[in-house]
Amino acid sequence: MLLYLIFLLSSSSSLFASLLSPSCEDILSSPTTSAACPSNTTTSVSTPSSGSVLHTSSGCFPSLHFRMPLNVPNSLDNWWCPMDTEYAFMGFSYEVTACQNTSQLNAEFADIRNNFNSRYVRLYGACDNDGFYDDIVNAAWDNGLGVHALIWFGFTGGDEWETRRDSLINTLTTNPKAKFVTRGVQFGSEPLYDNVLPHAELASQVILAKARLAGVQIPVTVSELAYGYQERGGAQDVLHAIDFINIHMLPFFKQNATDGKHAWPLVEQDMDWFIQHGNGKKMYFDENGWPSVTSPNVQPNSPNAVASIQSEHEYFQLLDRRCMFFKTAPGGGIGWFAHIYSDTQEPGYGIYNVNGTEKFNFSPRTSC
Repeated sequence: MLLYLIFLLSSSSSLFASLLSPSCEDILSSPTTSAACPSNTTTSVSTPSSGSVLHTSSGCFPSLHFRMPLNVPNSLDNWWCPMDTEYAFMGFSYEVTACQNTSQLNAEFADIRNNFNSRYVRLYGACDNDGFYDDIVNAAWDNGLGVHALIWFGFTGGDEWETRRDSLINTLTTNPKAKFVTRGVQFGSEPLYDNVLPHAELASQVILAKARLAGVQIPVTVSELAYGYQERGGAQDVLHAIDFINIHMLPFFKQNATDGKHAWPLVEQDMDWFIQHGNGKKMYFDENGWPSVTSPNVQPNSPNAVASIQSEHEYFQLLDRRCMFFKTAPGGGIGWFAHIYSDTQEPGYGIYNVNGTEKFNFSPRTSC
């Protein structure tokens, strides 16, 4: 697995053309075991045994004012908030390689929802225990969180991802709560950059997964770097196949990176490429952050790149200050996740340190 010794020039076709270096996920430490909702009119959601549960459309799932029904609804009609309300801070990447038990999942999902006003978790890594995604579904339901689920390819090759795909799809189509908390399924992470499948085959896998999930109305996407598409000639077939675009935004690894405070031109560079090539589709920054420390597997491509708690904090402040930009961005606005919940999951990237203490005050806006 190549780490960070890759230096390439990007094309100058984008609005913010400059030197581009892949911010590859292989550089990160691999997972270890160690528009508002339309109105305030009242609507109802039918449930199998309790009739209907009243809520306002401003409380569509998973808005911060939404109250989960006592029972699983009969239909997804009027359930999800419109995607153009999903901008600014969305929630956290959350690594599951540790196969967290139900108590930990519930405690941390409650913290993610209640202390940080998150609407979603975006899963990272894989737990291959039988029934684990059922545990995710139950914890998400109990805490009012949506989920960006993940079919994890990993870093070592092999075909384990196929078993993970089939297991996840089985849960999504048999667990009655799953379609009410799963906003989408990602193929990832960085399958194009890591060249785990030819892009035409990846596009075919997306299309097949969409067909298998059509009955539960769950969209499918790919979690990937801009550079992953670019080095495959744009992989326009993949961009055509996916339902929305999940973007890895890791500017620390750019050749001209300095610190989090000054990262916006680097963010714009990749974002602009997706705006130009993404067919107007909804966009999320899903694996998105700046490290507070380096490590053997987290090294910059720029001699001026600063890994520090201050720089990590300033990167998220940078994004938060651009709330109105993200609200009005093409494709119905851009939502961003913080990668990652804790340094115990990805060293240096967490909002919490390994002792469970916030490294800085983190209270980004979810609307503006």
